[in-house]
Amino acid sequence: MVQAAADADPSPRGALPDRRVRARQEALPEAREQFRKVVERHPNSSYAPRARFLIGEAYYREPDFDKAAKEFEAFLAFYPRHQIADLVQFRLAMSYYDQIKPIEQEQVFALKAMDQFKKLVKEYPESRYATDGIAKIEVCRGRMAQKEVWVAAYYMNQGNPGGARQRLEKVIKDYPRAPVMPEALSLLADVNFSEGRDKEALELLRQVASDYSYTEWGKRAGQRLRQR
Repeated sequence: MVQAAADADPSPRGALPDRRVRARQEALPEAREQFRKVVERHPNSSYAPRARFLIGEAYYREPDFDKAAKEFEAFLAFYPRHQIADLVQFRLAMSYYDQIKPIEQEQVFALKAMDQFKKLVKEYPESRYATDGIAKIEVCRGRMAQKEVWVAAYYMNQGNPGGARQRLEKVIKDYPRAPVMPEALSLLADVNFSEGRDKEALELLRQVASDYSYTEWGKRAGQRLRQR
C-alpha cells in the first residue's frame, strides 16, 4: 500500500492514489491510521515521509484544515528538502487559504496563507506550484486590502473620517496593485471633501477617472468631476 504512494504523482489534485483515500469521507479516518502506523513502525524507511504527508492530506480532504496544517508543518520540520516538500508547503498554505473568511470578518487566514505561499516561492522557486503560489499571494493581498477599505467605509459611515484616512492611506501605500485601489482612492477623496481639502479630493478623482476609467469607480469619478 505504501509503495503505491511512493510511486504516485504527488500533484495537488492527485496526491492520493486511487486505491487509497478516495473522495469517500468515511474511508479517510481508517486510511489515516494506516499511514500513521507506517510512520510509527518504520520511521526511517523511505515510505515514512509520504505516509506522513498522506496523514495530513487525509485531514485536508475531510476537511479538517487545522489538523492538516499541523501534519504538514511536522513533515516540513522532519523533511524540509524531501522531493515532495514543495507540495507539502503548498498544501500547508492551502490549509489556511481555504479558511479565508468573508470580508466582514478578520483576515487572519489570508495573512497566514500569504506568509506560507511566500515561503513556498522563496524556498522552492523551481517548484511546479510556485506560479500558483505567486498568484495566490496577490489574492491574499487583495483580500487584506479589501478588508481595510471595508473598515474605512464603516468609519466614514460612523462620521470618523480620520479613522478612514488611516486605513485608506495604508491601502494606497501597502497594496498599490490591489483591485480595490480605485475604491480606496475614491473614498479618500470623500474624506478630503469632508475635511475641506477640496483640491486634494479633486486630484484623487482625476486620478481615478484617468487610471481606472474602465471600472465603475472610474466612471463615477468622471461623472463627479463633470458635475463640478
